[in-house]
Amino acid sequence: MAAPPTAAPGRELSNPPSDGISNLRFSNHSDHLLVSSWDKTVRLYDASANVLRGEFMHAGPVLDCCFHDDSSGFSASADNTVRRLVFSSNKEDILGKHDAPVRCVEYSYAAGQLITGSWDKTLKCWDPRGASGQERTLVGTYPQPERVYSLSLVGHRLVVATAGRHVNIYDLRNMSQPEQRRESSLKYQTRCVRCYPNGTGYALSSVEGRVAMEFFDLSEASQAKKYAFKCHRKSEAGRDIVYPVNAIAFHPIYGTFATGGCDGYVNVWDGNNKKRLYQYSKYPTSVAALSFSRDGRLLAVASSYTFEEGPKPNEQDAIYVRSVNEIEVKPKPKVYPNPPA
Repeated sequence: MAAPPTAAPGRELSNPPSDGISNLRFSNHSDHLLVSSWDKTVRLYDASANVLRGEFMHAGPVLDCCFHDDSSGFSASADNTVRRLVFSSNKEDILGKHDAPVRCVEYSYAAGQLITGSWDKTLKCWDPRGASGQERTLVGTYPQPERVYSLSLVGHRLVVATAGRHVNIYDLRNMSQPEQRRESSLKYQTRCVRCYPNGTGYALSSVEGRVAMEFFDLSEASQAKKYAFKCHRKSEAGRDIVYPVNAIAFHPIYGTFATGGCDGYVNVWDGNNKKRLYQYSKYPTSVAALSFSRDGRLLAVASSYTFEEGPKPNEQDAIYVRSVNEIEVKPKPKVYPNPPA
């Protein structure tokens, strides 16, 4: 396969975090970008203007963050807390706690609830509109088979990926038990799970340079469509060097998706046609997180060493915001050969 074209890495944001970037997310309402880091901060940027709008200090590394709306967001910290961040006042309050570091946080617009996943092997749902006080905001606690590594939402569906390659699928309207309990179809540890924007399934990546494309519908016809593919690997001196796939981000308009790996590359894929559409030029170090803006015009890339090779001298952590060209993300129509005359 001929190497796809490459493009410049994008504009670097000023005032980046001073330690590993755990996640970044664009707002659903603007080009604001929320970034969580091991330097114990959550930072709010205006990505278009390249301005740092706010900074929130925590008592421990921050492992995830998400927006509520353009005026507030939430964070998940290694100090076991779940916090609400109010942008206008630069203030935060503790919404609640887990018994171990909180790894993931997602806000469901459909349910009006915040969902958090922790290394304490539980999932918790919170109603942030509840009166202050943790007992009044906690909606429920749901035990998981192992430590929670990644969460993703689409509509009322919630996908939970844990250690031990477990995947639980819930309907947020009935959290008493999972709708489906699955095992990852990949043999190695799960890194990231992201639901398809059309709500029919999810993509799941592993530490061993692979992505699985899965479907919720258990009918034989739907399950026949699932597949997995290799990515973020290279051959050197006759042996395969394989990298973790840290991040998956779906394009909000076209449903194509980008993956980011410890090889420093971002690839764009057309999952329906099983094709790679694009590869961006290499970033200085591992790609730790990815997010498309609400209209798909911008892609934020966290270039941040993820310690997959242990402590070693590494590049400065950086956030790049690139303008997305339609050719990089739009599926190419299938070309059928002309029938013989």
